[in-house]
Amino acid sequence: MKRFAVEEEVFQRLPGYCLGVVAARGLDNTRERGAIARMLEDNAVNFAECFREASVRDIPFVAAYREAFTKLGMNPNKFPCSIEALMKRVQKNGRLPHINPIVDLGNAFSLQYQLPMGAHDIDKLHAAGMEIRFSTVQDHFLGMGEEQAENMPAGELVYVSGNTVKTRRWIWRQSEDGRITEATGHVLFPIDGFEGVNQEEVAAARDALAEFLRREFSCEVWTGYINRRNPGFDFSWT
Repeated sequence: MKRFAVEEEVFQRLPGYCLGVVAARGLDNTRERGAIARMLEDNAVNFAECFREASVRDIPFVAAYREAFTKLGMNPNKFPCSIEALMKRVQKNGRLPHINPIVDLGNAFSLQYQLPMGAHDIDKLHAAGMEIRFSTVQDHFLGMGEEQAENMPAGELVYVSGNTVKTRRWIWRQSEDGRITEATGHVLFPIDGFEGVNQEEVAAARDALAEFLRREFSCEVWTGYINRRNPGFDFSWT
């Protein structure tokens, strides 16, 4: 049994914080999948057309994450959340590059629902699972493309497994250690949101992603919902 959990202090600092969670086992990420490629292309085109003249930072859901970053003492202009960065890339280029099916799928759903959606290789997690908490000086982070891990300062909101930080500054930047590759077969997808803002979209994205994974990959799927009343998600794993 593995557990994905959020510590109480996070809910104190971010009232209404919630997550939809999808865990998938038995994915084949080596084969090209036309349905995912088409979805990514269509969602990128649709977003670029609908928000051609918009300021991404003022899109309501994006504004909510920017406000949360500010509450946490993180400058959202210097450290834009993942969905804001993704939207800006699409707005500028009109498309997103293909990486691999799982990453492309997460990007496609993020654009469709305007939500930050991560993807973590479960085989690279600590035996107990993963949590969202504030960092300690015992934690460390390996940036994308880096070979030497850096020690973390205390007090930064992170996704972490054991003492290995998977995502810095909450939903800003994922680690090299958590990179999804063609060899990845088991994935945890967290979808971050806020009750009273976009929890319905979080639940809808979770359910649609789970259905798509079962249909396209014929894999085992678990789903969950995390909030202050239910701060953890347990899923069977061997």
